[in-house]
Amino acid sequence: MPSRSASGRPLAVSARPGSGSLRDIRYNSGRMDDRFASLRNATATALLRGFGATPDTLRQAIAGGSAPPELVALVDKIRSRPYAVTDQDLDSLRSRYSDDELFEIIVAASFGAANDRIVAAHRALEGA
Repeated sequence: MPSRSASGRPLAVSARPGSGSLRDIRYNSGRMDDRFASLRNATATALLRGFGATPDTLRQAIAGGSAPPELVALVDKIRSRPYAVTDQDLDSLRSRYSDDELFEIIVAASFGAANDRIVAAHRALEGA
């Protein structure tokens, strides 16, 4: 069963809030057949444990919904209303992060948001 945040919602890829560590990659409670779980697991492993321009612990934290203070606004916007992200959101971070780092941050936040939605969808279908 995925870890939960203080609010009770499932965290992406079972990361403990603020820990920056990835204990286990789980997307499904096991009761429902998920033919794409192995592909998501491979993607999560490459994205969250692989080499990158940013530390893997940062990518893991962002995927889990926890971000450093300077990235909170961007990560929250990506997770809740990605259509609203603008060049200005990224321009304000370019003095601290390279384009490669920003790309990885955006992908990690997007992957975490997608995982949260898949977990919620599976729960809804299992309860139906």
